[in-house]
Amino acid sequence: MKVNVIAIGKIKEKYVADAIAEYAKRLSRYADFKVIELPDAPPSKTADEQRKIESDSLLAKAKGFVIALDPRGKELSSEEFASLIDTKCTEGQSEFSFLIGGSHGHTDELRSKADFVLSFGKPTFPHQLFRVMVCEQIYRAMTIIAGTPYHK
Repeated sequence: MKVNVIAIGKIKEKYVADAIAEYAKRLSRYADFKVIELPDAPPSKTADEQRKIESDSLLAKAKGFVIALDPRGKELSSEEFASLIDTKCTEGQSEFSFLIGGSHGHTDELRSKADFVLSFGKPTFPHQLFRVMVCEQIYRAMTIIAGTPYHK
């Protein structure tokens, strides 16, 4: 299985990069895991133009079963999230791409082209922290699927 987290922007703080690296290491037991960072759109553009540029670049890199992370998506428990991944694997899906937009979010077009739109709830999270949260939830899902004791 391949798992890609594709995100707009670069991680700047070492402690955040270290946390992502730790989950990447743990996930390597279950999948070929990659974090792909894409550049922010030029700040000289309008918010709508930035959203379009960034969404287009995310879609261009997405492969396999595409999950857009967006507050307008469906909220799932950790067990339901694991079940979604497990079901798609059983159906023959071998690659997953999780899309994290920039500060202006995703376009309607990206959300409509995604196979699933997932929400982590209504609060706004710091972009860098959210990337760690996504990696942790993917790891948790893999441990649930594998029946290992991480998830309690």
